[in-house]
Amino acid sequence: MNKDFMRGAKTIFAAVVTAGMIGFAAAPAFAQEVAPEQLALARKYIDLTDRGAVYETTIVETGVETMQQIVQQNPEIIDKTNEAITKVITEYSGRKGELLDQFARVYALRFTQQELQEIVDFYESPTGQKLAQTNAEANTDLQRVMQVFSNNLKREFFAKVRAELRAQGIEL
Repeated sequence: MNKDFMRGAKTIFAAVVTAGMIGFAAAPAFAQEVAPEQLALARKYIDLTDRGAVYETTIVETGVETMQQIVQQNPEIIDKTNEAITKVITEYSGRKGELLDQFARVYALRFTQQELQEIVDFYESPTGQKLAQTNAEANTDLQRVMQVFSNNLKREFFAKVRAELRAQGIEL
């Protein structure tokens, strides 16, 4: 193999190992004890900002994907599959609290009780409530902007790399 390939492979391997070590080092943080009051404030923040909407969205998207996968191979059982998916979605809807408690723990580990109280106070204010209500719409708009940027970036980036290679006498 050529030296440039090996050097690139070693760089990528080092980056992957480093990322893995960072993730491994972060794991003990989840094992830390958190005061119940701090956890309660973090959960209140989660509830005020409707962070749980991601749960419903994920469950529905998973249901749709499951439906497509099953019906694509077995179109004759679409009605039965729909009934089964509806039943499973209902079962999962009762487990939302578990996920939201995990979300709260993430915030409780990163913010002090005083900081969480300040955050909750803000989100209970009119401005905080407006921010929480408009965040979903703003995030949708931001995702659209990012999608356009990403699509343009991919084309432009490829074209620039191709031009650089062409300048070096390499035609793709």
